[in-house]
Amino acid sequence: MSTEEIKKLQAERDRTQAELKRLRSYLEAEVERITESGEDSVDAAADIYEREKTLAIIQTLERKLAAIERALRAAEKGGYGICEICGEPIDPARLAAMPHTTTCIKCQEKLERTQHRKPSLFPPPRRTEST
Repeated sequence: MSTEEIKKLQAERDRTQAELKRLRSYLEAEVERITESGEDSVDAAADIYEREKTLAIIQTLERKLAAIERALRAAEKGGYGICEICGEPIDPARLAAMPHTTTCIKCQEKLERTQHRKPSLFPPPRRTEST
């Protein structure tokens, strides 16, 4: 990994950390505002929606920050651009689009498929001769 690529990752880490700090400060201010003022239920419902949306963005940014940190650690060890699951090189086009990625497309797709497969609480309906 070149010095320029490391600097790009570090800059992206700094931007992500700054955005996380901003969003967390916003949430803290919102909680203080709500506890100090007795909002009516309509305003509270709208605020809850905005806070939930902000929390989802924070979670996404936290995952991105963790991925950036993993990519930087991999760069320090000389393993940047190598899939941490299968050990194969990651496509340069994928790294250009997502420099913080640590998995190749195949392994990422497998991860996403297994994360989305959750056991159902209800078994599938049984097939009968009439269906």
